[in-house]
Amino acid sequence: MSIRLLISLLVATLSIFLAPGIHAQTVSLDAMDQLKLVNVKAEPVNFKGRKALRVSDAAAAGTGDEGRLVILPKTDFQDGIIEVDLAGEPGPGAGEGARGFVGMAFRVAADASRFECFYLRPTNGRAEDQVRRNHSAQYISNPGFPWHLLRKEFPEKYETYVDLVAGEWTKVKIEVRGETARLYVNGVEQPTMLVNDLKQKQSKGAIALWIGTGTVAHFANVRISP
Repeated sequence: MSIRLLISLLVATLSIFLAPGIHAQTVSLDAMDQLKLVNVKAEPVNFKGRKALRVSDAAAAGTGDEGRLVILPKTDFQDGIIEVDLAGEPGPGAGEGARGFVGMAFRVAADASRFECFYLRPTNGRAEDQVRRNHSAQYISNPGFPWHLLRKEFPEKYETYVDLVAGEWTKVKIEVRGETARLYVNGVEQPTMLVNDLKQKQSKGAIALWIGTGTVAHFANVRISP
């Protein structure tokens, strides 16, 4: 074999292994019988031109951050990249404090008792109140670290501003490595939020769709890459 041919084969092989997303797993949201619903209702729909899963709040009053999940089948995640298109808005009859809370949980324990999560408050994104705008994106960790405790004990550290519109498709990417995580919103090159001390440490578990109180949300195009 000539040196030129050998080099060509090596370049071709490397391009396969290094191609971005080559090993990405697309997670189906169509198999309703395989989704594990926790205090939510879910149904496949068409939403603004896309096939999506609609998820709405069905939790009892007083249920906290940990309470509303759609755990996705055959996902086992520790480190890597999660990508999703999502939209959130307050549902019919939602209270005044509803913000359309919508996000993704990761490293979810089998019994849903432990997970990390990034979520958005879409109605805050363009609020006329600057303080509300500053609370547009949020990190939480269950158990032990709900939003209100993190805001009180670590003001400004685990939430930030990002431009959002309620009920509109928003691209979200989450990068996780060890005890660090990065949130990217709408294709920006620099992370919207940095978390360098994931509270559940280097745990492992499923991926889940997450919503908050009074929310109707839509999810599509869930992908996981190593």
